[in-house]
Amino acid sequence: MSLQEKVMEAMKVAMKSKDTQSLEALRAVKSALLLAQTETGSKKELSEAEEMKLLQKQVKQRKDSAAIYQEQGRSDLAEPEMAQAKIIEQFLPQQMSEEDIIVIVDRIIAETEASGMADMGKVMGAVSTELAGKADGKTISTIVKSRLS
Repeated sequence: MSLQEKVMEAMKVAMKSKDTQSLEALRAVKSALLLAQTETGSKKELSEAEEMKLLQKQVKQRKDSAAIYQEQGRSDLAEPEMAQAKIIEQFLPQQMSEEDIIVIVDRIIAETEASGMADMGKVMGAVSTELAGKADGKTISTIVKSRLS
């Protein structure tokens, strides 16, 4: 079952249960999927990697918005954003722990023979490709920086 089909099924369930929070998040995902498909032209389906990237972007947008709302003392606006992020995260694969990411980063640093911050781009590219959808880019970046410095 494709991501779009899973989202549609979840939307039906949300509509039947009158869960407006879930429905709003799922509609945003559906909209983003359709927009991405029309941007690619005649291509019918997005690849799984493209779908994961799109979902991660949706989650990141909501978490960033929630952080801004929290800074401004608007928890009434931050809570729905975090709730929507959790709903969208259900469609992402299980996120890796920091310990698992560190193991992979160390292995890639050894493979690429990276020696300092000058090699960060090379390491980030390899790690990001391997962990696509399984780890947040910000977390990966922080770990890579700490290991190379």
